[in-house]
Amino acid sequence: MSYAIRKASELALDETTVTAIRAALKSTADEVVQAIIDEVPPYANALSGRMGATIRRAVRTALGHYLDLASGNATGGDAGDAAYELGRGEVRDGRSMDALLGAYRVGARVAWRCLAAGAVPAGLPAAEVAKFAELTFAYIDELSAASAAGHADELAARGRAQERHLEHLARDLLADASPDVLRASGQRAGWQPPVSLTAVLLPAAQARPAYRALDPNTLVLDDLPDATGVLLVPDADRSHLLRQLTDRTAVVGPARPWTRASASYARAVRARSLSSDIRDTEDHLPELVLSADADAFADLRARALAPLRTVPAATGQRLEETLRAWLLHQGRRDEVAAALFVHPQTVRYRMSQLRELFPDLATPHRVLELTLAVGLRSL
Repeated sequence: MSYAIRKASELALDETTVTAIRAALKSTADEVVQAIIDEVPPYANALSGRMGATIRRAVRTALGHYLDLASGNATGGDAGDAAYELGRGEVRDGRSMDALLGAYRVGARVAWRCLAAGAVPAGLPAAEVAKFAELTFAYIDELSAASAAGHADELAARGRAQERHLEHLARDLLADASPDVLRASGQRAGWQPPVSLTAVLLPAAQARPAYRALDPNTLVLDDLPDATGVLLVPDADRSHLLRQLTDRTAVVGPARPWTRASASYARAVRARSLSSDIRDTEDHLPELVLSADADAFADLRARALAPLRTVPAATGQRLEETLRAWLLHQGRRDEVAAALFVHPQTVRYRMSQLRELFPDLATPHRVLELTLAVGLRSL
């Protein structure tokens, strides 16, 4: 309140003027509150009932402190602290700082009119009236600044608290917590559950920049092991999401019911472990299926392709390539030849060799095993 105190020191109010002004404080406070109700819509209902009585007392207290300041009997600290807490309280009541500043403007105008109406008839000289007006508006300006600081600090504190709650929710989702735990965690964070969540895995440094372009309800973590970040995107349009991530090193998991977001995350993690080139896990489901149990897949290949180990390695490799093409093209010789860049007669010859090595080649069970064993070159 340094500026207001300085202005107060320049003002000389005699006892008659102070007494006249003090007598008008109660009616002034009532007029200020009524004017705020009439002119600042967010306060139309807030100032009724017990809340209205509380604020009326607060206005009278502020005006009384102001008069003490004007008469040289107080400092501005207590009023500044109260104004700071008022700003914090406005956040808790869901009102913006614009509403409070509007109330201050209306209050300053009405308070000055009422206080001047008491001071002028008491014989306050014109020069002192001007100083009195300057003090009035300086006092209100500094109260406004204190309230703005309180409002901003409360918003920042709430933002940090909500961010912590959202991070906690994201960790609960990745840890596959129970639905009850997830619902409670979401409520604490003020987070509205979507129908589905899609996990996006990307470098930690890219997580926040990517998050800013996505649905604001997206959950983000950027402190996972190995400098990994994850986004949990609500109800994503998959093609649109992939386009948004075009310039990112991202792996996009499947959409899953929001309480099963851990399954989307787990698939993205496994896809990344298979290859750094995978972006959309939905384009690599066969690889993901066959890599789910690497030991089982290795055992399947060893058993299913055992007959090829009885021929020279180079021959075995050519026959395996032919077998793969034959199975994938369902035995259509010309298509198999085109895929292998060989003559159809070569395909016929090699298939004869394969039928000798696999007498039951046409049986459904053998076809299934061999298709799994040779269907993916990368595994």
